[in-house]
Amino acid sequence: MSTANAGLARKLGYTNVKVFLQGEPAWTKAGYKLYASNDYITTGNIVLIDLRASNKATAGRIPRSVSVPYEKLEGRMNDIPRNAPVVLYSDNEEEALDALDDMRADGFKFVSLVKGNYPGWVAADGAIEKGPISSTEIHWVRKLGKGEISVDEFKLATEGKVPDVMIIDARTKEEIAELGIFKNTVNIPLDEIPNRLGELPKDKKIYIHCSTGARADLAYQELMKHGFNAKFLLLNIDDAACDCEIIRP
Repeated sequence: MSTANAGLARKLGYTNVKVFLQGEPAWTKAGYKLYASNDYITTGNIVLIDLRASNKATAGRIPRSVSVPYEKLEGRMNDIPRNAPVVLYSDNEEEALDALDDMRADGFKFVSLVKGNYPGWVAADGAIEKGPISSTEIHWVRKLGKGEISVDEFKLATEGKVPDVMIIDARTKEEIAELGIFKNTVNIPLDEIPNRLGELPKDKKIYIHCSTGARADLAYQELMKHGFNAKFLLLNIDDAACDCEIIRP
């Protein structure tokens, strides 16, 4: 997706364009921190965790947050869905960073922080709520966005159990050569799709995937713009939930 966006920037006239090719996964793997936008914290389908002492959460907290004081976080890890985006905040950066490292070490892949923690949220005029905490249970359900396909339906399609469907793998040829491809799937890299629309059927459903869903989303938007009946998989294909059979090169 980074290279596609860089190409678009060049077309728009920008001349000094560089790409961090390994992107967010490499940034996260190197241990660097990520921050969630305030809009995402307010409306996103996330698990928002308040790491402060419970009395501080009672005095004021970000709406929707669950009180899990840092000293209890390790014991609550198994209560947090592994595929849920998690956003953490405390009242100091060191504690929030320790929690971020702890969760990543325990295998959580989608963890970010509130910029400036709770004081930063308040300074940015973010909404707060006060009063007793009615529950510390963590409830999260994966919600499909516009154009998304469920993992179960996608898996059935790769098994040949969904009629009248074509599955497109939007990853690069290099990724396919290294990692293999799902059964009943055709590889058309994202940057080739606009020039290969004539190869695609309009009388069938088209399901698209890539490695995480970002490129699949862009391909979905391109196909919908041209009148195709398309859906895309928004999921890291390394996730245990995506256990489709792979044909190795």
